[in-house]
Amino acid sequence: MYITITPQKMGANYSQSSGDFVGYLEKENQGLEQQDLPAGEAGMEHFFNQFGDEISAEEVVKEIDGNTAKLKKKEPKFYSITVSPSKYELRKLQNNSQDLKTYTRELMKDYVSSFNREINGRPITIDNIKYYAKIEHQRTFKGTDFQIKENQPYATKILQLKTEIRNVKEGRTSGNIKNMEKEIAKLERQAPHQSRGVGRKRIVQGMAKDGNQSHIHIIVSRKDASNSISLSPGSKHKASEVEMHGKNVKRGFDRDNFFEKAEKTFDNTFGYKRNYAETYKAKKTFVKNPNLYFSALLKLPANEKALAFKIISKSGLPVIPNIPISQAQIALRVFKRLRRGVEMAIKSSSIGI
Repeated sequence: MYITITPQKMGANYSQSSGDFVGYLEKENQGLEQQDLPAGEAGMEHFFNQFGDEISAEEVVKEIDGNTAKLKKKEPKFYSITVSPSKYELRKLQNNSQDLKTYTRELMKDYVSSFNREINGRPITIDNIKYYAKIEHQRTFKGTDFQIKENQPYATKILQLKTEIRNVKEGRTSGNIKNMEKEIAKLERQAPHQSRGVGRKRIVQGMAKDGNQSHIHIIVSRKDASNSISLSPGSKHKASEVEMHGKNVKRGFDRDNFFEKAEKTFDNTFGYKRNYAETYKAKKTFVKNPNLYFSALLKLPANEKALAFKIISKSGLPVIPNIPISQAQIALRVFKRLRRGVEMAIKSSSIGI
């Protein structure tokens, strides 16, 4: 499970309207309105919330943009929560769209329960927040993906050769075009990351990712449903009280609690048996104490240990073929160069396996 919570920014300031973001989330529906799709193929996906389905994009923008009372330009108007189940988790679903909708509605209960806030003396409930969600089934490679980064040296050389070929054709220089074209074909094949299936191609930015890519996008208003109280999941406080206008006011959002509940809710809803390597707790342990993390992996039963290493390797972590005896050596050689990235993910309210 990979979850991120981020405020939406446009340059130095936060987005003043959800219009662009909502429009972005409508991209998969383009061209599907009039299509009769084969059985089992995903059709149009509409926005939904705790109480309704098939909510229009126009209504989402109207409701989110109209729920920003007294918020300044330098304050987030809404947050984006992205929930990306792993391929192992997705295999437990019978119907991706409906099951993920069910999960979203339970997840948002975990979200509100992670606030240390009260409204009129009562804990926050799902009725107190305004959110809209959408299921997507496609993903494309971005410049930040490791496949793109590791293919980049080949992409750079290919671009240079194509520029040389164009210069030869336009008479600005001389050279053997056939040899350069052969070199390009060789580089295309040598790039470490290729698409799967027939007609394999070098993975490039914007290319659709293979396999089941179903995930959830959630837009949640910064203000509560009454448009009077600010609820920030980006709060630095987990749980505390502060005096405001002569009254003690509870504040804070416990991200650790939210992420851990998100996993338990998924497991309980779909009967999923989570491997240690998939848990948020394991990620936190890795950041704080790599030796303890790897020690816990080694103590797993044989079948769970095998799956753990498979999950780790599929996540892009470089698992070494010969395991040293020293747990310190293991942690150092396998995880040291990745620790900074994982630590940043934890700090930015993200979890991922």
